[in-house]
Amino acid sequence: MPVSKDFQSIYTKEWEISIAQCSINSKLKYTELSNLFQLTAAKHSDLGGMSFFDMQTNDQAWVSSRIRIEINDLPQWHEKVQIKTWIESLDGVRSVRNLEMSQNGRFLAGGSSLWVVLNTKKRRPDLIALSHDHLNKYPDLKATKTDYQAVDLTLETEKVADYKVKYSDLDIVNHVNNVKYLEWCLDYVDIRLLENNSIKSLDMNFLRELNYNDLVSIEKKEVQNILYFYIKKENTICFALKIELSVTDTQNK
Repeated sequence: MPVSKDFQSIYTKEWEISIAQCSINSKLKYTELSNLFQLTAAKHSDLGGMSFFDMQTNDQAWVSSRIRIEINDLPQWHEKVQIKTWIESLDGVRSVRNLEMSQNGRFLAGGSSLWVVLNTKKRRPDLIALSHDHLNKYPDLKATKTDYQAVDLTLETEKVADYKVKYSDLDIVNHVNNVKYLEWCLDYVDIRLLENNSIKSLDMNFLRELNYNDLVSIEKKEVQNILYFYIKKENTICFALKIELSVTDTQNK
């Protein structure tokens, strides 16, 4: 598609929180926060002439490599939020994108994300084929206090579950969608921490693709107010997650 007449390098979209996106405390689920960030980024790419289908003309797609989400508060059912997004940098293979959720000017959550161009036939990183000269980049405009970062991959973890990848886990790129990894791990977090909105930040590293019927293990390590999760296939880490919790809430757990 050509670049939309409505395209802007800094894009804002309003969302109304639905009941299907909420947890039992009526607040937005952490997985749905991540999903809304993903959907907003995708819409911005669509308007900018860099949608999945545009990229597929060259057998390419954007895939998430790392993301950090910092959370101040979460909206509730029926409430409206605004998500703003912009490109920090784009160097040919990688792009850094920022996202910010607010409500009537009040900051709720921010995201710093690293995306990689994947050749969907070769299943490896590729130089972007589409022109991106029309995109303004904002290297000094940040949505988080800390940029996306690498999760420690050297910890001794304990297996909490085995899992087999299902059809419902897959996305349009024919691999496990990034939100699914987070969902699998959060199922093994104390429900009291989830319902008290105790998560302050999420760092996610997407290291290797997972595909339909893959067998994986979900592993966990707790260090003070930090939870670590690894998702492994044949002892190789495919996804790593670091969850920073409120110190007060972990003491009261």
